[in-house]
Amino acid sequence: MSSLNRRQFVEKSVQGAIAAGTVAAMSRSAFALANDTLSVAIIGCGGRCRAFLDPLLSRKDAAITALCDPDENRLGELAAALEKSQGRRPAAYADYRKLLDDGSIDVCFIATPHHQHSPIAVPAVIAGKDVYVEKPASHVFREGRLLVDAAKKHGRIVQHGTQMRSSEVTAKAGEVLASDLLGKIKIAKAWNVQRHSHRQAVPDSSPPKGVDYDVWLGPAPNRPFNANRFHGNWQWYRDYGNGDIGNDGVHDIDMARFGLGVSTHPVRITAHGSRIDLTGEREYPDNMLVAYQYADDKVLIYEDRGFTPYGLHGYDSGNAFYGTEGYMIFTRRGFFEVRLGRKEEPGPTLRGGTGMPEHVMNFLECVRSRKEPNASAEIAHLTCGLVHLGEIAYRVSRVLEFDPATETIKGDAEAAAMLTKEYRAPWRMPEKV
Repeated sequence: MSSLNRRQFVEKSVQGAIAAGTVAAMSRSAFALANDTLSVAIIGCGGRCRAFLDPLLSRKDAAITALCDPDENRLGELAAALEKSQGRRPAAYADYRKLLDDGSIDVCFIATPHHQHSPIAVPAVIAGKDVYVEKPASHVFREGRLLVDAAKKHGRIVQHGTQMRSSEVTAKAGEVLASDLLGKIKIAKAWNVQRHSHRQAVPDSSPPKGVDYDVWLGPAPNRPFNANRFHGNWQWYRDYGNGDIGNDGVHDIDMARFGLGVSTHPVRITAHGSRIDLTGEREYPDNMLVAYQYADDKVLIYEDRGFTPYGLHGYDSGNAFYGTEGYMIFTRRGFFEVRLGRKEEPGPTLRGGTGMPEHVMNFLECVRSRKEPNASAEIAHLTCGLVHLGEIAYRVSRVLEFDPATETIKGDAEAAAMLTKEYRAPWRMPEKV
């Protein structure tokens, strides 16, 4: 398939509904797949899954054989577009549990709302499938540990959707940081200062036609359908999303942790947040400042401002790595620059890509080689853990003392209870993996 045709497909696949109704499931044999072709399932057919399509369709050793979404309109739309592109229609499921029962599927790409990420990824791993899961991999802290343990026990490849881990810009920045040109990196700052607008409150209503709302809710509490808590806006509600810090902020936190060179959890967490722009409805603050102290005295700082129309150091999302001899400004938009010494003299700089196609390719190559991918389950847990610990510190308005070895909050039962959550039956996470 030519690059132009693939781009045309991606554009067409997200335009209005092409098809509605239930699409009959098809077996692997119906596709007559070659023995060395990976059978790929995409779970979550909304906007984010578009990022996977072009890399997947460019490979001859992978075929998208199954789709899953509780919205049959989205499901039918993407199935029809793929049928035109691949010459065959993928199997289609409303309920991911039925998809995971299909032993012919090798790989799952998960692009659902956050509250479904680990509840799908963990059983997928247990079912013997390799998993690419969008960020954040976990909705609460405990889910990240379960995913790590499941991947290790069952020998599966897990790639987290923090795609800058596969960018050339990140690799070159890592070389500079490791060279001691900046001295010892002691503080890293991450920021996400994108302007957001929020919907006004609307009354509850019936789910749209063709939506299996019970499956969409999954483990979330059984609340009436509300358009504000559905497609395109669910991330601002705790039952389904993680707010700014876990939505785009997790990318910048991941890069801050990369630049700081820490491979454990912090020992002390403090946080502040509030609402400045009071228009619209959301359950998260529109500004946060979180500080994470590590046992070796390194510090990671996270800041978000969802009410300002300007960035920081010229970027809406970015990082600063502060060393004893200089600092680096880095952004997941694909750029870094270095400033050295008291006079902040210019050092190395690079502009490049944001790593998305490379990240998918790295995952598929690791599925073949069984090597650890660039953003493994362990890396995902350490990064997403910062999201959850920062949110907990904000909610309880207290300093958290954390034990990285036992992954427990010390001396604060209220905060410790927030490391996990209740799951609606029968959509429970396993106690053991």
